[in-house]
Amino acid sequence: MILVGELVDLPPGESVRVHGDVAIAVFNVDGELYAIDDTCSHQDASLSDGWLEGCAVECPLHAACFDLKTGMPSGPPAKKPVRTHAVTVEDGVIYVHESTRVEAGAPSAPAEEVV
Repeated sequence: MILVGELVDLPPGESVRVHGDVAIAVFNVDGELYAIDDTCSHQDASLSDGWLEGCAVECPLHAACFDLKTGMPSGPPAKKPVRTHAVTVEDGVIYVHESTRVEAGAPSAPAEEVV
């Protein structure tokens, strides 16, 4: 489990970068938390620096978009998905549970509140 930080410090529409085996981007989409590998699969760009568009993030370098639920790109220039990771919130603290591999098209569950 990777400590992300306090839920109050990640408001809706924002993202944060944390480090696991690789960098991971955590996004707050209207109160739902999602985590994906932070590096665009097309080229080395930080997705946490990208733009949220609904439940997708647009890479700031070449505009590839990735679905935050599945990690799948919506089209070129990216062709490979990024890993998704489970997110939980315990007592107001966000944690990421790092995945071991890309599971193309497998949806990740939004964050669960655990008290």
